[in-house]
Amino acid sequence: MKLLNKIKTFDAYPKTVEDFRIRTTSGAAISILAGIFIVWLFVSEFAYYLQTEVNSELFVDTTRGEKLRINFDLTFHSMACTFLSVDAMDMTGAHQLDVDHNIFKTRISREGLPISEAVEKQELGDKSAEIETQQQAVKDPNYCGSCYGSEEYAGQCCNTCEEVQEAYRKKSWSFSNPEGIEQCVRDGFTKKLKDQKGEGCKIYGYLLVNKVAGNFHFAPGKSFQQNHMHVHDLGVFKSGGFNMSHTINKLSFGIEFPGLVNPLDGVSKSWNAEGSPMYQYFIKIVPTIYRSMSSSVISTNQFSVTEYVKKLDQDDGHGLPGVFMVYDLSPIMVRFTETQKSFAHFLTGICAIIGGVFSVAGIIDSFVYHSLRSFSKKVELGKAN
Repeated sequence: MKLLNKIKTFDAYPKTVEDFRIRTTSGAAISILAGIFIVWLFVSEFAYYLQTEVNSELFVDTTRGEKLRINFDLTFHSMACTFLSVDAMDMTGAHQLDVDHNIFKTRISREGLPISEAVEKQELGDKSAEIETQQQAVKDPNYCGSCYGSEEYAGQCCNTCEEVQEAYRKKSWSFSNPEGIEQCVRDGFTKKLKDQKGEGCKIYGYLLVNKVAGNFHFAPGKSFQQNHMHVHDLGVFKSGGFNMSHTINKLSFGIEFPGLVNPLDGVSKSWNAEGSPMYQYFIKIVPTIYRSMSSSVISTNQFSVTEYVKKLDQDDGHGLPGVFMVYDLSPIMVRFTETQKSFAHFLTGICAIIGGVFSVAGIIDSFVYHSLRSFSKKVELGKAN
């Protein structure tokens, strides 16, 4: 018993006799409000505990030899798919080599509705190594089509419109009169140009390029290299201007991760003036690593962008109408890491909430009780007005 009595001296919460306790209406109201406030704070703290925190770090990017994946989905409202081509170039102006790509085109009306369900696959840049002789439309197996003066050697045959265009390209000639080319008339090239005039085009897919500064662009005409310069042959399009009005439905570099914001998604540009526009988007790519709670790692990229549009007059020989995405790589890498708050931190917060609310509620109750008691005494003495 003596031991128990000694232990009782350590009781930090001495109790008063029940008969000496006074319960008041104001104290009950304050207690109820304090309980509701504690429940609300508890729910808020619990919701905060369940949330995942994302911590960020900055450091120098030392990775090498990686590829850069470019995902895009654009709609050109007044540029037909036949007119439109896609090219990827590095910072020197040369075509990117060993570019893996998967690009598709869909014809659409001016209202943005698909004209047909057919999807055309788009090839990149110089196609001279990919052209094969297509003689299925030629009944005579001994047929040898003319190259119209662009032969590289005696006896060379150009049996398709595409082979004639390629021969012209190698000679750096302008391909401006497809109506006078037998193969183009037979293959329906001129009919395709007339049929698709006034249409729009939805072009989408991805490019997998070397991780160096460069650009990729969407422009009318077949592209080729001439005197180490990138040139588009616009001779076949007898038009006073090219309307490059477009909507960027999607543009990203790499795999998406939670919280990623691509600043060009949904951006729309309309051109109603004379001449042809040259839209330029200058993009700064920031390499990014995202490490999730499950320890999976996503290597991707974020980017910021500025833009500029230039009007090209018909007689202006400088500049090419189109949409140009000029990108550069930041030397700084960002790493995001998901973390979970500790349970001990959660318990500490709950104890602080309960203790703090009860302490403040006790102070308020004491103040109200003594104020009311003092006021009632004055009333009894007749001193209150």
